[in-house]
Amino acid sequence: MKITIKKDILLKSLLSVSKAISTKNLIPALAGVKFDLTKEGLTLTASDNDITIQTTIINSDNAMNIEEEGSIIIPGWNLIEYIKLVKDETIDIEVFDERKVIIRTNKGELMINGINNKEYPAINIKTQDNPIIIDSKEFKTLINQTSFATSLDESRPQLTGINFKIVGNELECNATDSYRLARKIITLNSTYAESYNTIIKGKNIQEFVKILDDDDIEMSIFTNKVIFKTGNLLFQTSVINGAYPSTANLIPKEFKLKVTVDKDEFLSVLARVNVIAQEKEKNLVSLEIKDNELEMKSSNLDIGGNNKEVMDIEKDTKENIDISFSSKYMMEALKTFTGDKITLNFVEEYSPIIIKDEKEDNLVQLVLPIRTY
Repeated sequence: MKITIKKDILLKSLLSVSKAISTKNLIPALAGVKFDLTKEGLTLTASDNDITIQTTIINSDNAMNIEEEGSIIIPGWNLIEYIKLVKDETIDIEVFDERKVIIRTNKGELMINGINNKEYPAINIKTQDNPIIIDSKEFKTLINQTSFATSLDESRPQLTGINFKIVGNELECNATDSYRLARKIITLNSTYAESYNTIIKGKNIQEFVKILDDDDIEMSIFTNKVIFKTGNLLFQTSVINGAYPSTANLIPKEFKLKVTVDKDEFLSVLARVNVIAQEKEKNLVSLEIKDNELEMKSSNLDIGGNNKEVMDIEKDTKENIDISFSSKYMMEALKTFTGDKITLNFVEEYSPIIIKDEKEDNLVQLVLPIRTY
């Protein structure tokens, strides 16, 4: 293998696949990036067995000059860190004696041992003939508005993922850690005959979002994996086995009280009350609504502190309520909304708080109250 390639183009592609470079080194080849050079271009592959990322740099006069085709596995992070520091516009990469790799610049060279490409695990990253098409910007928003609510507790693996459900032309995503729920529904541009219900690890899908460009996404859902294709990049992730808990009945259909507040003001009040809220008590704050005022309070016995804030509100009934919840969970939920006004919907003090934006009806956030006795 021998190639001259633009440094910036190679580095961008390496950084894209780097999210999948294995750090556990159970299989030495997975600590590297697999280079496959043909006359069509250079394909880079990285995998940690949970996610696989592959991207192809198409051969063109502007990107590269191919002198000899071939394949090699190059230690990933050593290569990336070196190329980051290179100042030249182009670099030369040459393989000789089957596994010796030389990376040349105008004034220097790096020699490193590669790994034979045959030692790389077989990877089937073929997409479906009729994938689900999703706008990339809409997909980024979808994930950002839901993934934060996934659980970090591996003892309940299903809750560490986002549940994707596709029926007809609707894609519904749910994420919950059993203390809160984020739900977003988007309408797809096409209607699909087959329905899907799968769970993708939240951390995996967040990594995919980080490397997304503006190209549309093609989503192929299989029994044991999901493949996303965007531009010249393929992202494959394993799915979480098992059934996702039913969330259909968690959101009440009728409410005793609906309160409308300015989102930024409410967030500001909540942030100030949160200053002394005790982390060991899940940042507990209490909220009392009476007449047309909202009063929020927190306390901290360790420092002998109390905090109280009041703000004006609009409400749809004369009902009042006194409820406690995690300020951390509430703030994270509020930050997903893009509108100026949000509504807090209540049934009773021990029922879920439902947060909505009337201008964005396809997004719902749920925060469970905390019993104080």
